[in-house]
Amino acid sequence: MGGAVVDEGPTGVKAPDGGWGWAVLFGCFVITGFSYAFPKAVSVFFKELIQEFGIGYSDTAWISSILLAMLYGTGLGLALNFQPSLIMLNRYFSKRRPMANGLAAAGSPVFLCALSPLGQLLQDRYGWRGGFLILGGLLLNCCVCAALMRPLVVTAQPGSGPPRPSRRLLDLSVFRDRGFVLYAVAASVMVLGLFVPPVFVVSYAKDLGVPDTKAAFLLTILGFIDIFARPAAGFVAGLGKVRPYSVYLFSFSMFFNGLADLAGSTAGDYGGLVVFCIFFGISYGMVGALQFEVLMAIVGTHKFSSAIGLVLLMEAVAVLVGPPSGGKLLDATHVYMYVFILAGAEVLTSSLILLLGNFFCIRKKPKEPQPEVAAAEEEKLHKPPADSGVDLREVEHFLKAEPEKNGEVVHTPETSV
Repeated sequence: MGGAVVDEGPTGVKAPDGGWGWAVLFGCFVITGFSYAFPKAVSVFFKELIQEFGIGYSDTAWISSILLAMLYGTGLGLALNFQPSLIMLNRYFSKRRPMANGLAAAGSPVFLCALSPLGQLLQDRYGWRGGFLILGGLLLNCCVCAALMRPLVVTAQPGSGPPRPSRRLLDLSVFRDRGFVLYAVAASVMVLGLFVPPVFVVSYAKDLGVPDTKAAFLLTILGFIDIFARPAAGFVAGLGKVRPYSVYLFSFSMFFNGLADLAGSTAGDYGGLVVFCIFFGISYGMVGALQFEVLMAIVGTHKFSSAIGLVLLMEAVAVLVGPPSGGKLLDATHVYMYVFILAGAEVLTSSLILLLGNFFCIRKKPKEPQPEVAAAEEEKLHKPPADSGVDLREVEHFLKAEPEKNGEVVHTPETSV
């Protein structure tokens, strides 16, 4: 295919053709939708599983928990779809990366809106076994999205120096970055409670006497609000005056999400749960749109693949514990309020870790110059004064004798982290 440079992509990177980045975005949209929505949508089967197997909420919560843990850290199942597509997306886009991440992340609520009522319909007609079988068949459509992914070809840039040696599969040097460590800790605490409310809200409504179909509709409401929240958050984060402070916007998103959980714990009827799902959908969408954009801004493009793998591995441990611990608490107390309070407290704690850690420990870190500024400064350093009388041939010889040690161009503007 053609070799036009993608306008949104990093300098010196060629894609199969100029519009292929948007095809990759669509593929990532679908894969993200299935990857995040499926573990939540199966919660509509929990009541039937409890009745058939005589188990508690903590046991059924392991289903969603294991699915999310596999997605995040073990390199099997949904992780083979999600992580490569996310890395590819962030290599195709640079200037418009926050918006691209927001649009791709919107796949999760779109698919959640569809899969939740579909799962309830399938359960009513075919039982939970037939429903699982059909939903699993739908996941095979991710194979089509894989055909949209095309490797990028890096072209040599003038003055870029010799080719860099191949990187290690997993670059552990990111742990020397205080910003990365802070982000990883905050994100791990966050996912302890982030996925608990969507897993239990349908069962919460059913225990209040709400009909099954109406209870499953709560996830549709949550997902519908989330659809608009993610692109909106991505657009705001991409604004020139906001992007340098995206870490603070991400911290606010987590704080908002924790407050929504605490408010949802007081819901006593279906209307209260609807209001909770609206505010949770807004905050959840903001978190989903910003989390990987902030990570990319912290570590840069060249370390993003290792950074996201390590962060997701740490989050996998936390997400494996989160929903089952909420289920244990519910089995012991039979009060949903305590479950939502626990989830809200965990997410609030994560927001404070990121906010205070960034403000007191990281924010004074000097910003790396923009590529254009760095190039201009480099040109000034190498350009001889007009009245110096220096022989230009001597200058050229000197420059050739002292090549740049690091020819890599950083394509991503850094935040304050």
